[in-house]
Amino acid sequence: MSTDLDPIPLPVTAVTCLEDRAQIERSVTLELQAGVQRLRLGPVSALAVDPTLHAEVTTAEGEATVLDAKIVRAWTPRGPLPDADDSALRLRVHAIEEERSALERQRDRLRARLDLLSRLAADLLREIGEGAGHGETDTARWTAELDRVDDERDAHGEHVRTVEARLKALATELHQAEHAIELSERRQAELVGHVELTVQAATAGPARLRLSHLTACALWRPAYRAVLDGEHLSLETDAMVWQCTGEDWTDVRLALSTARSALATEPPHLTPDRLTLTDRSPAERRTVAVELREEEIAELGPAPVLGLPGVDDGGRTQVLRSPTPVSVPADGRAHRIPLSAADAVARSEYACSPELSPLVTHVVRCDNPAGHALLAGPVDLVGAGGFGGRGTLGFTAPGAPLELAFGSHDDYRVLREVEESRDSSALSQRTTVTRTVRVHLSRFSAPGEAGERVVTVRERIPVSEVSAVEVRIREDACSPAPDTVDAEGIARWDTPLPPNGRRTLTLVYDISASGKVTGL
Repeated sequence: MSTDLDPIPLPVTAVTCLEDRAQIERSVTLELQAGVQRLRLGPVSALAVDPTLHAEVTTAEGEATVLDAKIVRAWTPRGPLPDADDSALRLRVHAIEEERSALERQRDRLRARLDLLSRLAADLLREIGEGAGHGETDTARWTAELDRVDDERDAHGEHVRTVEARLKALATELHQAEHAIELSERRQAELVGHVELTVQAATAGPARLRLSHLTACALWRPAYRAVLDGEHLSLETDAMVWQCTGEDWTDVRLALSTARSALATEPPHLTPDRLTLTDRSPAERRTVAVELREEEIAELGPAPVLGLPGVDDGGRTQVLRSPTPVSVPADGRAHRIPLSAADAVARSEYACSPELSPLVTHVVRCDNPAGHALLAGPVDLVGAGGFGGRGTLGFTAPGAPLELAFGSHDDYRVLREVEESRDSSALSQRTTVTRTVRVHLSRFSAPGEAGERVVTVRERIPVSEVSAVEVRIREDACSPAPDTVDAEGIARWDTPLPPNGRRTLTLVYDISASGKVTGL
């Protein structure tokens, strides 16, 4: 069996990002030899999940079989050169070391220059001695030469002392910085993984290798941007991707899935549910216990669980794909990836529910124009005046109604008053509770503003679930009567308000119960 220990690059070509991990796909063209051979490919992320490693080799001619594929990890010391991920303290140590090396070279040059000047001075003194012995008296030249040599020796000596003082200061600073790094940072070796692949080929030639595996430290969440221009709504669907797998994703085909690969697939254990019948007492037969309670309107889909992390996909796995290759560096930061953009004609409404909030909110409704399901996530709201805030978009199926709130308007004021009276009749043995709800609606307009604006006001009326309790709207006492009342007891008024206009809405309804009803 031939063994090739030189690593063959194995780039990432496609990524399927899940809720809390990623499915990595790699592909490369290999030059195979006839027979069994072992190849070393990589490096790959050390976070790769070994049981999910799958390799497949395809050739144009002949046959090739993968006999074994495994990930081998080893600690690799990091290089001495700094990189962009190093801390400022470590970069300072590197700069000090470079400056110290340059000063040491400069000190060696100065010392060599001083040694040369010392030999020159010795030669000059010997020449003066020999000249004086022969009767020469060139005093002016000898004095000038000696002064020049002494000046250069003094200048270079002072320069050497300056360099040595700076080297001493750098040595002290370097010792302090290295001690600080030792206390704060312990630079460990980097864990690097390689794929060892054993392949058997019938004939020599090129082959295409496709390798896939799961890796941790990668996730995504949906994000949206809604731009409202009059009656035109533009909705952009993006994905926020984080990954810290140890290797960058460069120009990869990116898919985003809501599949939960780590979720257990075993059915839940069934426990017996025992039902028993108990006869009611005579007192219980004579009375009907009722109570007022808040009940949310149920919708299709799984029941939401508070505090549950993840993506709300409506109970069905959704897969979204990036239209173009993308690059996501392994820096652990959020990267926004555009997925799709769609336009729709929006229906605007100024809505108010005084029982919940005294604010009038600009609500925009349309059908989902994206062509795919919109997952639950944050949405940036942009109106005519620019960025208006951030809202929340719930799961919306393709073509389903979509509702976005573009903030409240400060030029409205809403005041709600509630009165309640109770009347019991001994003759009919019935108790009647009368509630009167008054909503005062005001509009404060700027000078020169014209045109009416319709405000939709909604009030809630109790809905009875038992025949012993009746709820009836007194339309003769309402001013004005509600435009519509749906099956859930929501009364609605479409109220036009002129500039600086005021309106008062009055809703009166009776809750009537027989004498055997208790708890009302």
